[in-house]
Amino acid sequence: MVSAEFEEKANTVSNLAKRPSDDELLKLYGLYKQATVGDNTTDKPGTFDFKGKYKWQSWKDLEGTPQEEAEKKYIEYAVELINKYNN
Repeated sequence: MVSAEFEEKANTVSNLAKRPSDDELLKLYGLYKQATVGDNTTDKPGTFDFKGKYKWQSWKDLEGTPQEEAEKKYIEYAVELINKYNN
């Protein structure tokens, strides 16, 4: 179960005035999945699913990170993006 602050930041970051870079979005995605689901135990997407593979790898790279720590890192990173893209 994630915190209210996490949910609030996730909502805010999904409605930014400007779109973050693909790398920033991938980092955010990986942290989100690790915080909400835990370790990635899903099968790697197929060869031609490039977007899916990048997202899968971003999450897989965080394997072993406790969900609470991923949530904290997500909130910190979301604040950084909100300050960068909502001004």
